[in-house]
Amino acid sequence: MAEEAGGMFVVQQTVGSVLCCKCGVSMTPNAANMCVKCLRSEVDITQGLQKQVTILHCPECESYLQPPRTWIKAQLESKELLSFCIRRVKNLNKVKLVHAEFIWTEPHSKRIKVKLKVQKEVLNGALLEQSFVVEYVQQEHMCEPCSRAQANPDQWVASVQLRQHVSHKRTFFFLEQLILKHGAAASAIRIKETDKGIDFFFPSRSHGLKFVEFVGKVAPIKSHHDKQLVSHDQKSNNFNYRYTFSVEICPICREDLICLPPKVKSSLGNLGPLVICTKVTNSIALLDPFTLRHGFLDTDQYWRSSFKSLHTSRELVEYIVLDVEVVSPEVTIGGSRYALADAQVARLSDFGKNDTIFNIKTHLGHLLSPGDYALGYDLYGANSNDDELEKYKGLVIPEAILVKKSYEEKHQKKRGKPRSWKLKSLNMEVDDKGRGEQERVDSEYEQFLDDLEENPEMRFNVSLYRNEEYQKPSETASVTDGEDLPSVPLEELLGDLGLGEAEVGDSSMRK
Repeated sequence: MAEEAGGMFVVQQTVGSVLCCKCGVSMTPNAANMCVKCLRSEVDITQGLQKQVTILHCPECESYLQPPRTWIKAQLESKELLSFCIRRVKNLNKVKLVHAEFIWTEPHSKRIKVKLKVQKEVLNGALLEQSFVVEYVQQEHMCEPCSRAQANPDQWVASVQLRQHVSHKRTFFFLEQLILKHGAAASAIRIKETDKGIDFFFPSRSHGLKFVEFVGKVAPIKSHHDKQLVSHDQKSNNFNYRYTFSVEICPICREDLICLPPKVKSSLGNLGPLVICTKVTNSIALLDPFTLRHGFLDTDQYWRSSFKSLHTSRELVEYIVLDVEVVSPEVTIGGSRYALADAQVARLSDFGKNDTIFNIKTHLGHLLSPGDYALGYDLYGANSNDDELEKYKGLVIPEAILVKKSYEEKHQKKRGKPRSWKLKSLNMEVDDKGRGEQERVDSEYEQFLDDLEENPEMRFNVSLYRNEEYQKPSETASVTDGEDLPSVPLEELLGDLGLGEAEVGDSSMRK
């Protein structure tokens, strides 16, 4: 039969039918010439696939073990649990998974059933779909963090006492992020914050030693240890000890102003003596802001002739830059850029009140322009009582030493608004602080977050996570509030998947 359509004859095509070669039922033709029932009787595409799987479940945190060590938190009949169950079926890659869904079971039955529909080419290229049910048997097994939480906290064997004798906690904020990124405290039973540092408690001496070695790789430290007899079995001659590792971190911090002792000055090729600490790892990077000469002190060199800072970052004063003239080309030292310049500055507190102006040299000529703000040390009005400084007779002390460009005014406009990123924090026991003390710690933490935004080199060893609650401001607001304000690029942020947290120790998010 034909129909006329637009002057053309179109022949209608019909799909024919054939008889099944086994049972004779009329059916649509396929490559095997068999109906679905006969094809399933001949071929079982689910052969070799697991129908029963044993999984380990932690009853405390509702997580499941993804071998070998990863614990995944998932609620019943959630997408995360369905994905976990599918991955546990062996040889599933030999077929094509079409559909998967849960089959309801009694919540207390310790059974999870998942119905899977798979597809595979069989005889002569015919596609066959088949459904089957996989039963997952839950075995209760506590994960390591929950086991440690349930254990008696008094059963620690080794404790590591980290201390730094300075008036701020900036070092511990940064050290906390390094510990989280490298999972250095994953085996800690308990973590407790103290007035001058943090205490870590471990179930064995080897774990404590490993942690001390880690801290020694990221900061200049000196340590000593002691042990106390807990019990002694006279029959088997076994001794049980508790080990205490006392670790002191050097009091020199980034951005500190230092007057080098004469002995250290000569060992560094007559560097300084007034220098700025630009970086602290297992060595201390020092920079002369007047000549751009630099040097490094390793851990042994520092502790042989230890010294303290002349001024710390808590004493920084804000200046306004009136004029800048670069006097030397830009150089790169340790990944950071510097340019020597002559600058004319005034204290912001004096600006508009008196005519006190300072003509100084600075290493920030590549960053500063007239009208900018900078943070530095006010040596003109400071009373520097330092034994090392008195050893240099005739030393001309500058009126001010600039340390970094200041964005404080722009930070104040954004203060209280959420950032586009967030950090994890260790699950520490914290003593109750007074209101004044808590405000001081919060202020120091805000300054630490500002430093991370301003310093890409500092962010290199820190894991930053996307803040899902962050809402991007409008273009008008970003132009007026955040002009020239350093920010963290989106490509540096990690997605907070919540997987494998047990491997890095107990942690929580802090924005």
